[in-house]
Amino acid sequence: MYIHKEYKEGKLTVIELRNETNHSWLKVVPERGGIITSLGIQGQELLFMNEETLQNKEKNIRGGIPILFPISGQLTNSEYKWEGKTYTMKNHGFARDLPWAVVEIKKETDESSISLKLESNEVTLSSYPFDFELVFTYILRENELIIEQTYQNKSSNSMPIYAGFHPYFKTKSKQLKLETDATEYLDYNDMKTKDLEEAVTIDQKESYVFKTGKDSIRFYLDESGKCVTMNYGKEFPYIVLWSEEGQDFVCVEPWMAKTDELNRTDELTMIESGKALYTKVSIAM
Repeated sequence: MYIHKEYKEGKLTVIELRNETNHSWLKVVPERGGIITSLGIQGQELLFMNEETLQNKEKNIRGGIPILFPISGQLTNSEYKWEGKTYTMKNHGFARDLPWAVVEIKKETDESSISLKLESNEVTLSSYPFDFELVFTYILRENELIIEQTYQNKSSNSMPIYAGFHPYFKTKSKQLKLETDATEYLDYNDMKTKDLEEAVTIDQKESYVFKTGKDSIRFYLDESGKCVTMNYGKEFPYIVLWSEEGQDFVCVEPWMAKTDELNRTDELTMIESGKALYTKVSIAM
């Protein structure tokens, strides 16, 4: 039996979905970028969260599952040109900084879900000249979180995106054992392409990116053998690995394209005027 409740943590409103029978839970803070702040599967918390950054709206949140839209990563000098005009945009776009509206909360026999919406406004149009509507539905099942996404273009022109997610997985170990079809990765520490070993040590702040041909990856978070399976739509061919020294997390991030793609434009996902892109990402254990 799934239940949901709404309460305050500090100054923020938290919406929690929970099933005590199978010991699963999901916590969402709509006003902080629609972020998932906690995910429990089989009674285990999967996500790292720095509460101080969550409560301080002047800081980027370190933890949970931030939403990356309309871009993933950085832009050179925080700028890009589109149709002859120069725009500025922060790292990972603006969706993670804006409040999302709650559309619906549903409880079924074997799952519970919450749907959130973000629409273009004066703030977004100043850095991204497109009208859009995003609807994300977080679905909690016994051993799985599913993030269904709808990216709708309400502009008169085709809309470029390369969205992604930035999950912070809780672990003290920086040794990440991977099961993936990828054979090499780009190391952003020295910008060299290297062979991808079965286990990767992620103990520096700079990241690693590799391209997959399949729609899933498995990884082990610690020596106890806690195995996570991440599935994603074909729109997410890249996986980025990232961490910070001295912090108990490793990020495994599905991206639609590599950093600075809005300046290269080789692998942009283009959504035609009046059309929508539907895709999903899931995390299971």
